[in-house]
Amino acid sequence: MKFGVNTFVTDESIRPDALGRALEERGFETLLVTEHSHIPVNRETPWSGGGELPREYHRTYDPFVALAIASAATSTLTLGTAVALLAQRDVFQTAKEVATLDVLSGGRVLFGVGVGWNREEMRNHGVEPRRRGPLLNEKLAALKAIWTTDEAEFHGEHVDFDPVFSWPKPAQRPHPPIAVGGESPAALDRLVRYGDEWLPRAKTPVDELRRVSSWLADQGRADVRTTLCGATLDSDLAVCAEAGVDRVTFTLPPSPERETLQYLDKLAAYVERQKS
Repeated sequence: MKFGVNTFVTDESIRPDALGRALEERGFETLLVTEHSHIPVNRETPWSGGGELPREYHRTYDPFVALAIASAATSTLTLGTAVALLAQRDVFQTAKEVATLDVLSGGRVLFGVGVGWNREEMRNHGVEPRRRGPLLNEKLAALKAIWTTDEAEFHGEHVDFDPVFSWPKPAQRPHPPIAVGGESPAALDRLVRYGDEWLPRAKTPVDELRRVSSWLADQGRADVRTTLCGATLDSDLAVCAEAGVDRVTFTLPPSPERETLQYLDKLAAYVERQKS
């Protein structure tokens, strides 16, 4: 099993280049960062964590710029999103950003996507929240066309364009792995149709991890890998491995460099204890 972290990278936390170096030095394989373009001041959508929205949600770096900085400071680290909010992103800009990062990093991108939760944020992008799932699906299909076809075109209900040129093409073939976040029936349908990897949250019951693994095999998608996202120092890694999890990422609090390095030392020691 592989190990990494998922985190917010912000203007108040450790720099992404320093974080990337620290992860590689401690034997971690993956850095996953989250995305919010902005947070509306007047927000009615409740946060799943309850209470006030944490400060880091207001201060996130652009994920692909941050990952590019981390890329330049590392050589093996997988660089990913958990998750990019593709439904509210421009499909052409996203295709180019992800492909550019994949080429410049030497094929190290994991493109994690999800529907998002902040309805006011979506509406500011012109996205009707009730339609974000179908919109995300079409944008995933359109991205694949752009990444794999010299003269790409797509004609759907929500995304429609005649043939276009778009380079660079990703370094990974046919494209960077697409990791789909979520445990709902709609998310699992999206995973079967468009995904290469599943991104369930760490609170997902082990029995559900096993059920989905069996169900994927029944759908002819036994090739789908699983990254359990958001583990803690209390997580049972042996149970995760037994359930077929391929990678575990630990939630890394967004802190200044000194505190982050101390926490990474704890995480590294915990992983070593679990392996022994």
